[in-house]
Amino acid sequence: MSSKAASSTAASTSTISTSLPVASLGTPRIGPRRELKFALESFWSGASDEKALIEAGVGLRAANWARQKKLGVSVIPSNDFSFYDQVLDTAAMVGAIPEIYGWNGGPVPLATYFAMARGAQGKTHEAGCGHAHGHDAAHGVPALEMTKWFDTNYHYMVPELTREQKFVLASRKPIEEYEEAKALGYQTRPVLLGPVTFLKLAKSKDAGFNSLSLLDRLLPVYIEVLRELASRGAGWVQIDEPCLVLDLDIVAQQALQHAYVEIASAVPQLKIMLATYFGGLGGNRDTALALPVAGLHLDLVRAPEQIEDLADFPDERVLSLGIIDGRNIWRADLSRILDSIEPVVAKLGKHRVQIAPSCSLLHVPIDLALETGLDPEIRSWLAFSVQKLEELTTLGTALGSGRAAVEASLKNSDQAAAARKASPRIHDAKVAARVAGIDGAMRRRASAFAERSTVQRKRFNLPAFPTTTIGSFPQTAEVRKARAAHGKGTLTDEVYKIYLQDQTARAVQWQETIGLDVLVHGEFERNDMVQYFGEQLSGFAFTTHGWVQSYGSRYVRPPVLFGDVSRPKPMTVEWWQYAQSLTKRPMKAMLTGPVTILNWSFVRDDIARSEACRQIALAIRDEVADLEAAGAGMIQIDEAALREGLPLRKSDWKAYLDWAVDAFRLCSSGVRDETQIHTHMCYSEFNDIIGAIGAMDADVISIETSRSKMELLDAFRDYRYPNEIGPGVYDIHSPRVPQITEMTGLLRLARERLADTQIWVNPDCGLKTRKWEEVQPALVNMVAAARELRESA
Repeated sequence: MSSKAASSTAASTSTISTSLPVASLGTPRIGPRRELKFALESFWSGASDEKALIEAGVGLRAANWARQKKLGVSVIPSNDFSFYDQVLDTAAMVGAIPEIYGWNGGPVPLATYFAMARGAQGKTHEAGCGHAHGHDAAHGVPALEMTKWFDTNYHYMVPELTREQKFVLASRKPIEEYEEAKALGYQTRPVLLGPVTFLKLAKSKDAGFNSLSLLDRLLPVYIEVLRELASRGAGWVQIDEPCLVLDLDIVAQQALQHAYVEIASAVPQLKIMLATYFGGLGGNRDTALALPVAGLHLDLVRAPEQIEDLADFPDERVLSLGIIDGRNIWRADLSRILDSIEPVVAKLGKHRVQIAPSCSLLHVPIDLALETGLDPEIRSWLAFSVQKLEELTTLGTALGSGRAAVEASLKNSDQAAAARKASPRIHDAKVAARVAGIDGAMRRRASAFAERSTVQRKRFNLPAFPTTTIGSFPQTAEVRKARAAHGKGTLTDEVYKIYLQDQTARAVQWQETIGLDVLVHGEFERNDMVQYFGEQLSGFAFTTHGWVQSYGSRYVRPPVLFGDVSRPKPMTVEWWQYAQSLTKRPMKAMLTGPVTILNWSFVRDDIARSEACRQIALAIRDEVADLEAAGAGMIQIDEAALREGLPLRKSDWKAYLDWAVDAFRLCSSGVRDETQIHTHMCYSEFNDIIGAIGAMDADVISIETSRSKMELLDAFRDYRYPNEIGPGVYDIHSPRVPQITEMTGLLRLARERLADTQIWVNPDCGLKTRKWEEVQPALVNMVAAARELRESA
């Protein structure tokens, strides 16, 4: 559809009053042009004060409410905004602040909130300062652990609870933001993370402790918030319990029943919309239907089968139908959706049905109208947050007043769906033939790890506890400015290349100076670890303003994987060759793996994800072969997102892990024994998938372990993982610089779990988002920690 047609559709749907309620479960909070990011980073740098940050939040919330109202949304949320993370907001609300943050009660200050999110440096970070611990005034405090929000690419801060945990209302944010919206004329439905999901997401250092045992201490705080919301005029509150799509045991199911009986008894005048998403209720269906709530939201995108059996749906309860995909950006087939839900509306009655996105729209960009440079054909296939709400208002009108009321919009939707299906840009016969020709030999290394490792140690002759980094170095404002100038054409290709070569040479020289054993080139030429490769592969498109939040102020623009994938030409060989020419030390070649490229993209929905992943794997396999032919001895293929793609139900795990591991082996197994394959994985609980990690058969795996204090290595020890491991000793998601003693302490914990010959020393992740003044002392300390270990080994 043309931009003119899109505008016409927007205008027509935004002014139509629907008789079927259209609900929004939550919207992106970052601002159309990343206003929240810039406000946060200005505040963190000291360039602006707390008042300016708070005012920025007020402006973004007001704009979000106004936008939804204009688009025809009848159920508008409040408290879906956050300065960092909604789970961290909930921890602040209930006073779950660990002792190390020095909170003494009362409202939680922003300084404490951000210390939990990002850590706090303290007074000094000189390399080699000799304090034994990192939690004193001089060296600040670390951030809370961070991990993936269910199976999305959004990160949440993990609440840290104790057996003796006490809860108290310490942040009135849900109440304040409801009042803020009301003062602007918006009657909103406040959103809270449910008490059972909150406890399920939390962790404790107390052995043998089930966080659900704290439910009776937690509920009074929730009830206090709900009572005050009711007293201030809230008729409905949305409580999110996505844990209902997990495999819950009887204890968790009983906890849900107990929680909502208590809430219903304490606040009978308030109606609760219980929101589930990211999957189906499955074995928790009876539990969910038995809860004393006024409404239930179902995700019919991830679990469309839930619409088929509503015979026992409780009388008078409102059913919220999640019919527009809140996690992907493809335009909906509106006629097909109407065909599936019209019988449900007819059966239950219009007064008992709401329509909504499948989940919060936090996971999609804000407005497709900003993408003026995107290929018009591909653009016509897409819908961002604004367009998804327009789709919902169209559906609401059709369901309330009949299809004839939105005939033009439905016709446009039908035409877009047919055009995408018929487009010759989607399928490539050569790619299909190559996928069909994959055989078992392409998935296996020539020799077992025990044989390969002997050859590799002889080739590289590294010291014990070899040091390296994960790949990227800081992308400074100067680097970003040069990239932007090159993109605008004000910096020529030749001048830009010379600039990047200079940055690379400086990084290589500095690594040699501080004594790193295995070097990286720094990736100054790369905008993003997925986008950089997608831009050089067929089948991908890219947006300009398609930002989504990963965590805090870290936003990404996921590539749009719309068609079959192949590699027209080498992507990284020239830069690796240049970097290796600057040093005699091993220079790792850096690639992003097929599963991560898949999971960090908006993926086409017309073929199986496993098929798309195999196509990407073959393209990466070609790059690996070219790197090896050019002389690369170490090739790192990052699979940072392997675990986040794991299905939420254990019954679905094997199928996913089989094709994910298969894709990694397909791209990595065509090399000689002497070529060392590395991989990297981000925040993951490895216990459940350690067999799959072993099956990947990478020679070296680096993982993020600093925040968990090496607990994640327990899985590798129990599994008796034979290959080599780099457990991260430097938390790069915090500006805090760890001291030598902290790193040696972490490495000693690693040695309790692994053999010395297995251990590499590296940061948790790439250093792209950090500043050089943080990175330099941290890596100097890391090298010193490794040397100290060698001396004591």
